[in-house]
Formats: sequence, structure tokens, C-alpha cells
Amino acid sequence: MFRRRIAATRRGARLARLLSIQQLAEWGVPRGSDASDTAALLVAELAANAVVHGRVPGRAFELGLRLRAGVLRIEVTDARADKRPVITATPSPDAESGRGLLLVAAMAERWGVVEGAAPRKTVWVEVGV
Repeated sequence: MFRRRIAATRRGARLARLLSIQQLAEWGVPRGSDASDTAALLVAELAANAVVHGRVPGRAFELGLRLRAGVLRIEVTDARADKRPVITATPSPDAESGRGLLLVAAMAERWGVVEGAAPRKTVWVEVGV
């Protein structure tokens, strides 16, 4: 299990992606492989959502990774349980946002949201590697 608290900033979201690639490499999932690239994309999206929608000044988000029996579970915990991610509808072609969770839902085998100790929530995804 890999778990790390990361500053809820754009740099923090980038760091989460880089840390996930490094950790997967240490677990034997090669950099640049489809599995590594998919995981990096999912981490990037969840971390960006934590920074943009789940940020509370002075509070970090947490990245968790667990690889078991060929299934990678990615967890991103933030401090905004009141802002649950939902897929509402397909955004218009010229919309600048609103596609992230559609991407997560399309790429992950399973995903969901779990409320933690107030005021936290964890968004998780599972993907085969």
C-alpha cells in the first residue's frame, strides 16, 4: 500500500501523477506501458478534481495506491464531502470542462465515492494492470 499526503495545488496534482508512475514502476509495472499510462491518467484526473473541487485552504489531499491480484485501486481523499462528484450529462462540444468523470468511468473497471470522517470523502477507481 502506498499512501501520501500532497498539497492541494496544481503542482500537487502533477506530483500525484508522477508519484503513481514511480510507485507502479517499483511494483513492476513498467513506465510507458498501457497500465502505467492509464493509471497516470486516472490519478491526474482525480487529483485535479481534488484540487479544483475538493480544496479547502490549508488542507492537503491524500493519494492511495494498492496493487493486489492484478487490480490497481487508486484512492484520492479530499476535504470536501459536500462536493460529491457526479456525472450529469455529456458536455457540449465547446465546453471547457465536464469530461473528467466521463473519462474516469470509461477507463476504470469500477469507481465510486465513499464518505469518510467529516468533512472528508474518497473517490476511488479500480483498473486491471
